[in-house]
Amino acid sequence: MTAEKNNNTAVDAPVIDTHAHVFTTSMPLAAGAWHTPAADADAGQYIDILDKHGITFGVLAAASISGTNNDHTLEACRQHRRLRTTVILSPDCSLQEMKEMAARGVVGVRFQWRNMTAPDLSSGDYRQLIRNIAELGWHVQLHDDGFRLPAYLPALEAAGVKVVVDHFGRPDEAHDGIRGEGFQRLLRSIEGGRTWVKLSSPFRLLSESLVREAGKALLENAGPERLMWGSDWPFAAFESSFSYDKALANLNELVPEPAMRRRISCDTPLQFYFA
Repeated sequence: MTAEKNNNTAVDAPVIDTHAHVFTTSMPLAAGAWHTPAADADAGQYIDILDKHGITFGVLAAASISGTNNDHTLEACRQHRRLRTTVILSPDCSLQEMKEMAARGVVGVRFQWRNMTAPDLSSGDYRQLIRNIAELGWHVQLHDDGFRLPAYLPALEAAGVKVVVDHFGRPDEAHDGIRGEGFQRLLRSIEGGRTWVKLSSPFRLLSESLVREAGKALLENAGPERLMWGSDWPFAAFESSFSYDKALANLNELVPEPAMRRRISCDTPLQFYFA
């Protein structure tokens, strides 16, 4: 199915999944990896999942357990042209290397800084990396606990780069949930016009009420043009308690209005990742 046909076909389920991972048990893990896969979750399995649920396109998120080894996701994009991916890069990665990756389906760089000491974005290497990201039209995929977002968002905004924040911005009740400075700073960043948020991985917020509150606040303050949906398949560390059907059901609960849900699950990500 072409993007054009898909964009004009009435579909009651999301047609673009903007957050999934692929890995195998035989892949080398980065030092200090937070998770060890219990089973393979490869590109073929993911494509089968997409087909089962009538979803045409998928966007892979670089898995932090692999560090800067992006071979598996790049190979997945080579095999399946309906996929795109982000990568995790050393800050001294050259623009030429990044251009070569762009030709292989890469659309952004993931800054996965949760549970680690974040780097200094004012350093020369990171300023150059962010300039390269902006030049290529890529985005920064940002993942961290919500209360830490104010440490990064001002520098990324000043650099003029597009930012996609994972998992509702990860507010948590220990830091006042959606009323906390981190989530409120995220809402202000969205107002600037270059920040998007994924309605993804509700199970990582550990509170159904917080998921509902965050989803409602994002719908009211961001609107469908700044929101996208992702499954977070294969639900690392939650494989036995979450499923793709639950991920879809969560979206339907958060966004019950079909036209708005279609914009979030199709129109916005189609323009962002595949235009």
